[in-house]
Amino acid sequence: MNKTPIQSALDMLGEQQTLPPGRMTAVMNQIMDGEATPAQIGGLLMALKLNGESVADITEAARVMRERAVKVSVNKHHLIDTCGTGGDGVGIFNVSTAAAFIAAAAGCRVAKHGNRSVSSSTGSADVLEAAGFDLSLNADQVAQCIDEFNIGFLFAPAHHGATKYAVGPRKELAVRTMFNLLGPLTNPADTPFQVMGIFAKQWVRTAAEVLRELGSEHVMVVHSQDGMDEISLNAPTDVAELRNGVIREYSLTPEDFAVRRQSVESLVVSNAEESLALIKAALTGQAGPAADMLALNAGAAIYVAGCSAEMKGGVEKARQIMASGAAWELLQNLAAFTCKLGKADE
Repeated sequence: MNKTPIQSALDMLGEQQTLPPGRMTAVMNQIMDGEATPAQIGGLLMALKLNGESVADITEAARVMRERAVKVSVNKHHLIDTCGTGGDGVGIFNVSTAAAFIAAAAGCRVAKHGNRSVSSSTGSADVLEAAGFDLSLNADQVAQCIDEFNIGFLFAPAHHGATKYAVGPRKELAVRTMFNLLGPLTNPADTPFQVMGIFAKQWVRTAAEVLRELGSEHVMVVHSQDGMDEISLNAPTDVAELRNGVIREYSLTPEDFAVRRQSVESLVVSNAEESLALIKAALTGQAGPAADMLALNAGAAIYVAGCSAEMKGGVEKARQIMASGAAWELLQNLAAFTCKLGKADE
């Protein structure tokens, strides 16, 4: 009996063999065509996890997801994503989402990829919905947002519909798998610039290598030594920076950017409304840990997107923008615009 791609992959992984080139591509196509059973998908994800997902496996899987995504077509100049993996278990407010608005107000163009919360208190979609955003926009409308406001939100389920077949097995497994990595690697606008937070140090270098294979130009993959998928106020942060095809690994600290090291306990939230309150305070000029956290993370985005020559300059620019209130005004204006676009479709 001829075996399907996923059956043959399970055979090989069961013998701890490396999958040959093209096998993961065939497997992902089978999964996304709805031709793999839940048991096969669950078995594959666990076998990959136990063997250790390779750069080649993740790259092939990400390419299939990118090819099948509902694309957002926009100019790539200074186009960045700040989407991270989530799942770090710390539960602080939506840093990467707020940082995206600061970067947009600084002149970067942001295609913010994201979803609802799975394991954290609030996902990017949850906090934007709490801020009054209409999440039902189509790809052309998202592109219009980016063109007119320098930022648009790419709601993952609207762009990656074929991943629905893996949802059940992933929920039942209830462990981190390759799919936890794939979200931030599969932006539907193919952003060449990215700050990607990741849930474990072991994946920092790997994610940078995958993004290099996928054609990214300038990337910072970050994981803080206190466990966050962000640049931390409380501890050094491990970084793999991809630029001009070269990956450099280093760590950075808040003190490197004249930011005081401090606890992040006050940044922990239990829902989207609490997250939005912290974001509003920081983006309207209120000093404190939330503003310091955003200065670091938005500063990295401003630097990576090419809107500042170095990260220190990006951090300073982020502080100026928060003090001016420009990022909060941008968030409110974009929320109103998404509702206007959504109503036009009714």
